[in-house]
Amino acid sequence: MVVTGARNLFIRQALVCGTACAIVLAGLPATRAAVADTAPTVVPAQEVGRAYIARELMVPMRDGVRLQTVVVTPVRQTGPLPILITRTPYGVPDQAMVDRQDGDPKSTLLPSWRAFQKDGYIMVYQNLRGRFKSGGQFLETSRYDAHDPKQANEVNDAWDTIDWLVKNIPNNNGRVGIYGVSYAGLTAGLTLLHPHPALKAISEQASPADQWMNDDDHHYGALRESYTFEYTVLVQAEKEANTNFDFGVHDVYSWYLALGPLSHINKDYLHGKLDYWNQVVSHPDYDSFWKEEAWVDKVQASTVPNLNVAGFWDQEDPWGPWRIFHGASQHDPDNTNFIVAGPWYHGGWQRTDGGNIGPLPLGGHQTAVEFREGIEAPFFRYYLHETGEKPSWKAKMFETGSNEWREYKVWPPQEAKTTQLFFHADGTLSFQAPTKKNSGVRHYVSDPASPVPYRPRPISPTYPTPEWRTWETNDQRFVDHRPDVLTFVSAPLDHDLRVAGPLEAHLFASTSGKDADFVVKLIDVFPEEGQKAFVAHPDAATWADSLDGYELPIAMDVRRGRYLHDYQHAHPLVPGKVEDWSIPLRDHDHVFLKRHRVMAQVQSTWFPLIDRNPQTWVPSIYQAKEGDFQPATQKIYATPEAASYISLPVIEATP
Repeated sequence: MVVTGARNLFIRQALVCGTACAIVLAGLPATRAAVADTAPTVVPAQEVGRAYIARELMVPMRDGVRLQTVVVTPVRQTGPLPILITRTPYGVPDQAMVDRQDGDPKSTLLPSWRAFQKDGYIMVYQNLRGRFKSGGQFLETSRYDAHDPKQANEVNDAWDTIDWLVKNIPNNNGRVGIYGVSYAGLTAGLTLLHPHPALKAISEQASPADQWMNDDDHHYGALRESYTFEYTVLVQAEKEANTNFDFGVHDVYSWYLALGPLSHINKDYLHGKLDYWNQVVSHPDYDSFWKEEAWVDKVQASTVPNLNVAGFWDQEDPWGPWRIFHGASQHDPDNTNFIVAGPWYHGGWQRTDGGNIGPLPLGGHQTAVEFREGIEAPFFRYYLHETGEKPSWKAKMFETGSNEWREYKVWPPQEAKTTQLFFHADGTLSFQAPTKKNSGVRHYVSDPASPVPYRPRPISPTYPTPEWRTWETNDQRFVDHRPDVLTFVSAPLDHDLRVAGPLEAHLFASTSGKDADFVVKLIDVFPEEGQKAFVAHPDAATWADSLDGYELPIAMDVRRGRYLHDYQHAHPLVPGKVEDWSIPLRDHDHVFLKRHRVMAQVQSTWFPLIDRNPQTWVPSIYQAKEGDFQPATQKIYATPEAASYISLPVIEATP
């Protein structure tokens, strides 16, 4: 079985995002036994609450495989309704759980259902091939060959599903939509490559797009060690169960450090039994294996109206929706390609009310409710019910800092001007470039034996604990004291600094080793007094609950030295050579408020989120030995000839 990189699977929503886009809910056992292909079956209709009827079908694909599908229709349906589909690998339950009565405080209706059902839909939930009752082999791949119509893939399975539904489900209006978060977002987004004529609306939400370049498993070739290992165990250790690795320690940082080189994962624990992990360590470079998985490169036009959705603090798939949006924007004559982004972790726009992100309050907004009711539902209403209004914007963002919704005709905004925020040798940041008088170099020693933790210790496992959801909002003061983290900070701002668009760091840096990682964090530093955090229970508030002096990450990412000039072929760095390290920090919409300060932190380890770089030259880090891991001196330059900076898309205040 070929296991590939496009597998941000739906259980992440079940464990992390609260089953935001699934029908799998607490109290409903999912069917776990996979069965062989059978003749089409229809289970007896079951009335769910007083409002809906659920039917289970086995829908045939072009190769004879049949997929388990649950169709939920309103009991009092009086006319044709559109079909809205979610396709997932995580198990459609034997009964559909929907709201028993609108307004019931004990309601278990999914938040998105509440918004959708005001308009009325035939809701369809389908297990992907090879999962639970669905026949065939689980593909776990994004690969699609437009020249092979007989190929089994998620694009063709979606096409066949839609074709069967519009022809066989009574009282549908012939218009179909598809949506979902994470893996379900991937299966929605893939339909852009070959959409069925009845498919009129898509909303891919937090879909992975290229697993080597960014998203779940790698960031520009740097392996996300803890996530990839733990997730592989979760979905592959047992076919009919989700398995959380038992670390046997409270702080997984200490477990990963004691593990040693990555090769010990197979040697001591997996023993070569998990296909995906084997593929990862067999393909360290951006080779044909990963390129064939980069389905986003095939997205070059808006083929179906698509509402892309991204979270500014999405800890799993922060990159995919932007790449899909930009790809489809290459040819969008009818203006049907849209993007929405907000202050959300992975799937938080479906799971929560969006009143906060971590400790950060959002000005009284319930951003997720506002998205579902004011953006998502009207989008499907317009394209599937043909009522309401088409979005008048290309991009809609919840701008953090100001805590306001913003609409843009184009993205990035044309009015944003690229502005350089320079590093200085005295540890400051400013919009003035270094001069000969104040130029210099700062340095630190990076030791793989004592890596910088990526969040405060003790670090919990990725799943099923909740800390993973919001770690990207953690106060970065927890590393202030470390000698292997350089900090640069501006003076308090005398006016609001509004940035909207793609951010990027440029480090002029050198290393004494032959390989290195550099991590850059852009941080909003709150004033030292008068700041109030979001506290669910004010009576339980403590001193630490204040946002006074809080160091809020706005953008963070890593770049691996061996791939600085060539992603396909790794090359050693030249010790002591000053290089320009460009580190993309993705798209954001944020205001650094007056009296706040702008901070940047630079480090070379981010553990165990990112695997340790040996800092010596080895052909593959995945085969490195204990002795290969050595300390190295890293230098950051702030001189007129080598001026490190962060590129900000600044929107000037209107006079």
